[in-house]
Amino acid sequence: MGNRDGGGLLGRALADQGVEQAFVLCGGHIMPALYGMRDAGIEIIDMRHECSAMYAAIAYTRTTGKVAAVLTTAGPGVGNTAAGMMEAASMNIPIVHIGGAVAMAMRDTGDLQDMSTLNLMESVSKWARKITIASRIPEYVSMALRHATDSRPGPVYLEIPTNLLFAQVDEASIPASPPGATSAPPAGVPALIEQAAKLLAEAERPAMLIDDGAKASFGNDAAAVAELSDYLKMPVGIGGNGCRGLFGDESENRLLNTNAVAGADVVLTLGCRFDFRLGSGMFIPTDAKVIQVHTDQTQIGFNVAADIGIAGGAGSVTRQLLDSVRDQRSAKVGDSWAGPAGTTTTADLPDTFRDQSIPVHPGRCAGEVAKFLEEDAQDWSLVIDGGEASVWMGMASTAYRPGQLHATGPNGTIGTGPGLVVGAWAADRKPVLWYTGDGSFGFYSMEMETMARLEIPVVCVISNDSSWGMISLVEKFVRPEEIAQKGTCNTDLHPMRAYEKMVDMWGGHGEQVTDPDEILPAIRRAAENGRPSIINVEIDNVSLSPFIAPYADMIKGS
Repeated sequence: MGNRDGGGLLGRALADQGVEQAFVLCGGHIMPALYGMRDAGIEIIDMRHECSAMYAAIAYTRTTGKVAAVLTTAGPGVGNTAAGMMEAASMNIPIVHIGGAVAMAMRDTGDLQDMSTLNLMESVSKWARKITIASRIPEYVSMALRHATDSRPGPVYLEIPTNLLFAQVDEASIPASPPGATSAPPAGVPALIEQAAKLLAEAERPAMLIDDGAKASFGNDAAAVAELSDYLKMPVGIGGNGCRGLFGDESENRLLNTNAVAGADVVLTLGCRFDFRLGSGMFIPTDAKVIQVHTDQTQIGFNVAADIGIAGGAGSVTRQLLDSVRDQRSAKVGDSWAGPAGTTTTADLPDTFRDQSIPVHPGRCAGEVAKFLEEDAQDWSLVIDGGEASVWMGMASTAYRPGQLHATGPNGTIGTGPGLVVGAWAADRKPVLWYTGDGSFGFYSMEMETMARLEIPVVCVISNDSSWGMISLVEKFVRPEEIAQKGTCNTDLHPMRAYEKMVDMWGGHGEQVTDPDEILPAIRRAAENGRPSIINVEIDNVSLSPFIAPYADMIKGS
């Protein structure tokens, strides 16, 4: 032992708590922390924007189950992460964000980047603290990990003034810190599990619905979902993307990605937050019995009354339900009430995804990407970004493995794609297909330089309607006369910018595509290049996605 600076203490404390990966943007206030992390063996990836660093941490943590660290410099560096912190919170992603700050002695003196960032972070974190004594850095790191990974996982924030990171501390004077997270999710009350199992065993049309809130609590029991589905021939609907592929290859068993809740008589929900994405639960039949399982008890009964509410981990509760159901009845035989559990391919997609129109129909663009993944790249990661683009690609996508799909959460945040690409690649080093709208592409497109620097094999397919499509399409119905007279108001972008030319800087493959039959060949040429590449597809700006169409119909009918 001997003296170590605060940055070294921080790096060692993070490593001791199991942190292996950090996404950062360097800055003078935090440099000792970066050196400390490097010395502790933590891999550091430097991003081009702090919010992208947050999105990268989300993808990495969602894929690996390991908490990532994000380090940002004082003032605007911390401030740039707010949207990313809210995104992580919306999907229950545990991340430790460490922000720099002005030296303690310089507070309120007008020093560089002397800002009240702790107040900002308190509003977007589940827990936030400022460290004021260097010797307590390991203690606070342990505390942060416990809060990030408790029964309601989410992002936490630690602020460390720069003088603490430079300060020398005698390591012998620092007590050993307890591990950050050793407890298991609650298992659920046995009597309630028995009642729930009885409902499922007697149901004629049981259905399951799973959301991102279940991801962190499956543990080693994710397989129980597929086993329970098979035993009762029960369709499994998945609300978010975090759990896609977790229960098996969806192409081999359609029941693992079939939302049949609207026709069910008993509904089992795991980790669901019944917000707008899940229709606030209004699609659940009024006479159906509802079993809600969640580690966060505040979500049990949120917008949907629970006939049985079980506070417990999704994995352990499902395993217990399966065991109890097996005791009460034999396995169902034949097909599910929701249809056979057969294989699915892109050929099963609606005709829209094979549309021959020019300009390209947005569904056709997504369908060609899905075909590439199916035929050439089932092990690639898929990152989906954008408004309308994300709706079409979400419909076309299939998860062949866990941790394969990455998209925005309930906040509907756009611009997440580049960061998600870096984080997904950092998690497993697999190639990435990044599908995005042209509006979303513009947020953090300089992260493509990060991808080139890291030699990430990524193909970016831009579904380019030269507009903020989701807004533009609806506004045509809201204000048709005004738009006819004066044109659109700030929803159009420049027609078909040649974004594909960006990749010339690092020798990537770029193509602009206008013929739907040329999309798949272009993607294959880009994939062969092996460097960050762009396929820029011109799509129409009139086709409404299934998400937007009901709004348009409502407006037209009012």
